[in-house]
Amino acid sequence: QVQLVESGGGLVQAGGSLRLSCAASPRTFASDVMGWFRQAPGKEREIVAAISWNGAYVFHADSVKDRFTISRDNAKNTVYLQMSSLKSEDTAVYYCACATRPGYYPRTSPSEYDSWGQGTQVTVSS
Repeated sequence: QVQLVESGGGLVQAGGSLRLSCAASPRTFASDVMGWFRQAPGKEREIVAAISWNGAYVFHADSVKDRFTISRDNAKNTVYLQMSSLKSEDTAVYYCACATRPGYYPRTSPSEYDSWGQGTQVTVSS
């Protein structure tokens, strides 16, 4: 099982930016897909973005397109989520996840991911 550790959450004003990081250990493989999900109080966990380790697949939810960007640094075994133009509705706990089982794109369902980080709180004040 892949161990995932998120960092970078915090409190930011609306319109501001944050960068989340997710360090994966042990080393993941080119077939794995890394995803960022978020869950707000009283709401279901939802996909934010996903990326394959080889970069052939990248996905961003419509709600974050043109504001958030997922990227990876294979040398550091780390995936990032750069968030800009943050809105109050982006407030949630953000989770990093890894899908190691074979599957079909888009990999947007939480049930497709078998390893999860502990989550990091992002709070956007208006």
